[in-house]
Amino acid sequence: MIASFSSRMRSWFLILDQTHMIRAMARRVQELLVLVVLAIFPKATFGRLSCHSKPSDVPPAAEGSNGYCLSWRLAVEADNMRGWPTVPPECQRHVESYMTGGQYDRDLNLIVEQVTAYADGIALSDDGMDAWILDIDETCISNMFYYKRKRYGCDPYDAAGFKAWAVRGECPAIQAVRGLFRKLVDGGFRVILLTGRDQETLEAATVNNLLNQGFDGYERLIMRTQAHKGLSAETYKSDIRRQLEEEGYRIWGNVGDQWSDLQGQSVGKRTFKIPNPMYFVP
Repeated sequence: MIASFSSRMRSWFLILDQTHMIRAMARRVQELLVLVVLAIFPKATFGRLSCHSKPSDVPPAAEGSNGYCLSWRLAVEADNMRGWPTVPPECQRHVESYMTGGQYDRDLNLIVEQVTAYADGIALSDDGMDAWILDIDETCISNMFYYKRKRYGCDPYDAAGFKAWAVRGECPAIQAVRGLFRKLVDGGFRVILLTGRDQETLEAATVNNLLNQGFDGYERLIMRTQAHKGLSAETYKSDIRRQLEEEGYRIWGNVGDQWSDLQGQSVGKRTFKIPNPMYFVP
């Protein structure tokens, strides 16, 4: 009986050993198959989007050599690059992808969230002199349709061409900033729109464009007059802001797409930069 039991135990252990060997061989075969697939189809394995990815999450196809265009755009937004006349030709596709592929909108929404959080923490006085300054072009309304024809800033600035575009009054609102504008106005701030557009030739078109895009209820629209012809944007806007402060306005915030909107004198208690890699205004 003992001999029979021992025989059955040996048979059982033999079966276990064979089972472990079969499982080990199966795992090895699976590993070899994976290596074969990776060797034959590397792009199919790693180049495909995950099921959670969206096209806008994928880096642009044309980043330039060694990501130069991404670095160039960062330098522009950080004000480390000044006086650039046009977007580098090799960066046209990068700028187009940034402006139209979703990242610009995500950046803009994050900035507006920060502006809103700051504005929500301000206790307004009852004298009606708590002011907020907004630029217009590429801040309140967009000229992207125009700049698309100018290769997203790769072509030199064309004053006559831009004027012909602006006089049509067809610039769409930048939705995130329109929402911010509405919140500021409804919250009691005196919103002042300060632009470098020429008053003599573009006032009517600009007023109608703003109204048609939902920008109504602002305190004042200030445009460049003959008195400020020839001045840089920074000098002109500094002069206007200084005059506003002399009138008694307290400038709590200042939002613009150009550093020249936000630098100089009387810039306000806090400034916020809107992205714009398409053109530079000194």
